[in-house]
This record gives sequence, C-alpha cells and structure tokens, in this order.
Amino acid sequence: MKKLLLLVLFVSVTLVTYAGGYRVSVQGQRAIAMGHTGVAVVNSAELVFFNPAGLVYLEDKLNVSVGASGIFTDVIYQNTEFGVSSETDSSVGTPLSLYGSYKVNEWMSVGLGVYTPYGSEVTWPKDWAGSQLVNSIELAAIYVQPVVSFKLSDYFSIGGGPIFVTGSVKFNRNASRTTTDIEGNRSNVNIDDSGVTNWGWSIGGMFNPTKDFHIGFNYRSEIILESKDGEATFSNFPNSTAAPVNGTDGFTAELPLPAELSVGLSYEYKKWVFAFDYNRQFWDVYKSLDINFTNPRNPDSSNPRNYKSSSVYRFGLQYQATDKITLRAGYYRDETPVQPGYFAPETPRNDSDGFTGGLSFAVTPKLAIDASFFYLRFEEVDASYDYGTNSTGGRESFGGTYKSSAFAPGLGLTYKM
Repeated sequence: MKKLLLLVLFVSVTLVTYAGGYRVSVQGQRAIAMGHTGVAVVNSAELVFFNPAGLVYLEDKLNVSVGASGIFTDVIYQNTEFGVSSETDSSVGTPLSLYGSYKVNEWMSVGLGVYTPYGSEVTWPKDWAGSQLVNSIELAAIYVQPVVSFKLSDYFSIGGGPIFVTGSVKFNRNASRTTTDIEGNRSNVNIDDSGVTNWGWSIGGMFNPTKDFHIGFNYRSEIILESKDGEATFSNFPNSTAAPVNGTDGFTAELPLPAELSVGLSYEYKKWVFAFDYNRQFWDVYKSLDINFTNPRNPDSSNPRNYKSSSVYRFGLQYQATDKITLRAGYYRDETPVQPGYFAPETPRNDSDGFTGGLSFAVTPKLAIDASFFYLRFEEVDASYDYGTNSTGGRESFGGTYKSSAFAPGLGLTYKM
C-alpha cells in the first residue's frame, strides 16, 4: 500500500497543487488564494496547518475554517519516434480541510486540523504505451492534527503537536508490454490496501518584531506508512511454472511521506498584506518504490526513484477592498524532485508555475465566504524512466514528451466569535 500510496501520491502531484513529489498543496482557501503562503500570516484557523504558533495571536476566542477544492487535471504523453500518444481521463480531485482553534487564555490556544494532503486519481487509457508501469491510481490520505500554541511574550510564540495519518490506495498496471495469457489478454497486477496508519509531529515558532511584521517557521516530521495487510491480484498470466500465480496474494511495502520545513514572513501596510514563504521538501528519503509479495512465485517489484530534495518559493498579496470584501492573489515556483532518468508516468510532473487568486466576502462580522482558484502550469518535458522491467526481468526504458496542467476552484467558510 505504501508503494501504491507512493504511486498515487506521485500521480496526484501532477493532478493537484503541490510541493514536489506527491504533495497536494490545498490546505486552506485563504492561503491558496495567496500563493499558498501562510507560515507568517495571522488571519484564520488555517494556522493549525501552516504554523500553530500563530494561533495565540488570533483576536477571537473561537475560529473555524472549512473548505474544499475541485481539481481538474490533464496529462498528455506522446512519443513522436514511435508515433504514439495518450491522454489521462479527465479526473476531479476534492481535497478537503477543516480547522478550528480556541483561545484558552491570553497565553494559550488549542486547535485541531483535518485535511487531505494526498488525495487524487489518474487513469491512462487501456493498453496505452506505458501500461507496464501504470494504468491507474487512486489515493485517499487523511491527516488529523491536534495542536497547542503558547505565547511566550508579545514578540514570540511556539506551537505544535502530534499528527495521525490514515490512508488507502489502489494501483493497477500490466505485467509487461508483451506478457499475455493463452487468449491474448494482457497480464495484469492490481494492488489494494486501506487503513494504513502512523504518527508524526509538527513544531512551529513565530516572531513579531512589530505588530505588523511577522516571521514564522514550521517543521513537519517524516512519516513512514507501512503496508502489511494489503491484497495483490494477479490475472491473465500464462499457465506456466515460470510465471506468477493467478489469484490473490499478500504484500508488504513502505511509503515515506517526507519531512518539510517552511519559513516565511508577512508585512501589513494599511490595507495591504504582503507574504513570502520558502518551503523545503526533503524528498531524498524516497529512494525506491518496492513491493514484496508473499508468494515466492510472484517476483518482488523494485522500482528506483532516487528523488532529490526540492524547494517551493511562494508569494502572496492581500488587499482589503471594502469592509466586506478582501482580495487576494499569489504566485509560486515549484521545483520537481524527479531526477533525469527517473521520470515515471505515475508522477508525470516537472518544474511548475502556480498562479492563484481569490477573495473573502463578510456575510456578517462573524461569518465570511472564502473563494480561491489556482492554475498550475508544468513545463513541457522530454523525459524517460530507465528502470522499467521487461518480460524477461531485464531493464527497459520508457520515455517521451509530457504536457501537464491543473486548474482548481475552491470554496470555504470562516467563522469567528
């Protein structure tokens, strides 16, 4: 499942918003509209995710933020040398977020966040050119994060807490480009697992040189998801002692959700708020995508990834247009963690530019509607994955040109009292 999860996550990346690898950066409507900045922006309960240390500076006793985005993605593959091309089926991801904070007293606040940093799907056409690597992937991963925030002074605060993760995944691929049963049906492997869980943690800090200037940092730990009870299904393999066994089998796998560090600042000037975040994803923990099957007749799957750590540069702007309307815009540059020769179609992504915008409308002094959108444009890339396995167990390369993009409108509510 971890493996699957990894695959799915990677696919999600090309499908959703992002911070390299299979990270889905849609953890708050106000933050999305501002280029997904938030580590030093004090404006809502979204701080539970971005920087728990800032919760103690929220003016209201109770703050709640909920939201969801519809993510529309498109990935096109083509290889002009062999005259082949494919396009993923249209898919819609719906990452959700729910945050709440409560001010216990002037120096302490508590909060809770439930969000989906990994959740999407991708489906390539049946028997497409890269079906031996991936046909389809579906992923759902939910984070539950309780936090506590302490004000050490008017200038400095800290916050953090544990993170509980539960995930599920489905992954399907053909065994190779040529392996079939006696009737000519492509040999196929399907992997399915759910309820895979583990724990992590986060810690953050915020420094306020002045009431209008904030500097923040937030660190989330690496989390390893280990699949031990998943089910693999082998179908359409030749009836031979040298071939895998048709039917169900167990498997084990691991998926590293990498640690990440965010540092940033925000400055408020009259009706304007300017924000900048730097986010570092420690993807170098992702060395290989390996699945070990229980039945010794079924060969284990080893898929090198050799990711490198990558960075995201985020810029955000907010303007208080009227008493009821707040406008936001942003931009971010997201570096890919994929190195040359490791570009697999379950993660067809490259360096990308994200353009965002949105607004809040105050229905009442306590309730506001938040709207956001982002458009993510991936650089067109000619790339290959050089570590695929052919029908004899040897290595083979699969490459071509990938074009990817994603668009996501989002809607949410913010309540305070």
